[in-house]
Amino acid sequence: MIQLLFFARFREELGVDAEQLEIEGLSCMGDLLVRLRGRGDAWARLFAENQRVMMAVNQEVADRQTPLHEGDEVALFPPVTGG
Repeated sequence: MIQLLFFARFREELGVDAEQLEIEGLSCMGDLLVRLRGRGDAWARLFAENQRVMMAVNQEVADRQTPLHEGDEVALFPPVTGG
């Protein structure tokens, strides 16, 4: 299992702030995004291939190639803008 944490707009639009997910079939963050897109509706829109998603694994910045392991904590959040 991995622990997924959703922040900001993702949490609001998906209606969930955290969940546990089986890691089977997930070797990297890119695999995870594909699985989340497969849920359809808001999931497909927010995690679409052309959307920018900020990611962290065990509180370290990650990208689509970052490997996933049993027990990882994964945070997903939209890009932050400032000004």
